[in-house]
Amino acid sequence: MRARDIMTSPVITVTPAVPLKGAAALMVSHGFTALPVVDDDKRLVGIITEADLVRGKYLEDTGTVVADVMTTPAVAMDAAAPAEMLARVMIDDRRRCVPIVDGSTVIGVVTRRDLVRVLARADTTVAAEVQRVLDMYGGGRKWTVTVHEGEAVIGAVTTDEETERVLVALADAVPGVLRTRVLTGGQR
Repeated sequence: MRARDIMTSPVITVTPAVPLKGAAALMVSHGFTALPVVDDDKRLVGIITEADLVRGKYLEDTGTVVADVMTTPAVAMDAAAPAEMLARVMIDDRRRCVPIVDGSTVIGVVTRRDLVRVLARADTTVAAEVQRVLDMYGGGRKWTVTVHEGEAVIGAVTTDEETERVLVALADAVPGVLRTRVLTGGQR
């Protein structure tokens, strides 16, 4: 599973010139814990978090804007980043939100809540979705699918390497699949 499969898009952003009160209102109204900060060309220049807002609240200057308190540079990943890498960055770096970029343009965000939502999906629901995707690809029920604790196991009588790579890629794109194996003739 990749960032593109679980990210929230389109993304709500702010510019460095937005007053702190405006950024705070935006975060509260949407239930966000952070917002990517972009320049006029929509390129990522930083991120503003709840902690940044609280710190900014106590600055003497009443004209405080996002640029005064935002965290920069922001840690971002591209849409192909594996969910495991996103989770590791969030845990190790204590981040709640990771912007997803195409080049330097923000195209989405992945939050801890997005990752938890994927984990909360029942294995039977995930298996049914993987089976549906594989059936569409193969034009009928050519493979069997089971999912246990996020691991998808695809059963096939026989398959070549290229088809196996496609099956794994298709299964990995389904939210809730953490890893995929293909068993051919009861092996692998």
